[in-house]
Amino acid sequence: MSRSNFIPHTDYKRYPVKEMRQRARSFYNEMQRRRTVRDFSDEDVPREIIEDCLRTAGTAPNGANKQPWHFSVVSDPEVQKEIREAAEEEEREFYENRATDEWLEALAHLGTDANKPFLEDAPYLIAIFSKSYGLKDDGEKETFYYVKESVGIATGMLITAIHNAGLASLTHTPSPMGFLNDILERPKNERAFLLLVVGYPKDDVSVPDITKKPLDEIASFV
Repeated sequence: MSRSNFIPHTDYKRYPVKEMRQRARSFYNEMQRRRTVRDFSDEDVPREIIEDCLRTAGTAPNGANKQPWHFSVVSDPEVQKEIREAAEEEEREFYENRATDEWLEALAHLGTDANKPFLEDAPYLIAIFSKSYGLKDDGEKETFYYVKESVGIATGMLITAIHNAGLASLTHTPSPMGFLNDILERPKNERAFLLLVVGYPKDDVSVPDITKKPLDEIASFV
């Protein structure tokens, strides 16, 4: 395989240390406001906003630049209804039969259950798929590398972009999620990674009174 053509990285911009500190703290303060919500307004969101958030996700670093992801954006109410029905079926099975007592206890303080009205209330659902392999023009399989890591990074960047745009999101992971391949007609080399609910929060929305771990509990410096 021939080596890629390398070009000067003229887009990099270095800031004075004082400005770096300000930017780092400012961005932290902005992201600290981000909260997951479960009650969404049905107010419409312009599609171009979602498109730019997806473009941001598409800039994520990934294994060998294979970009092993697909974002299936759903705004059709009938398809959202179908997804909700399938998701709630899996969720009922989870809460009634699959979840351990320890798991249910860990979720109890959040007040979650098998009912997922947000899947129909929000204006957008984004089903994120990971591609286990690619297909060349001749039908031959193309190996992808670090798929979970790559898709996880892209998903984090998408959530960040959505918050930055002034929207709220909710990560939803009914298990298994094979129904998304069927409903959204995705090929067998793709596997549902996560379902992201996106829109404006309801005016009277509330969130759990929880905090994040401090720095000394999540990081170490050697």
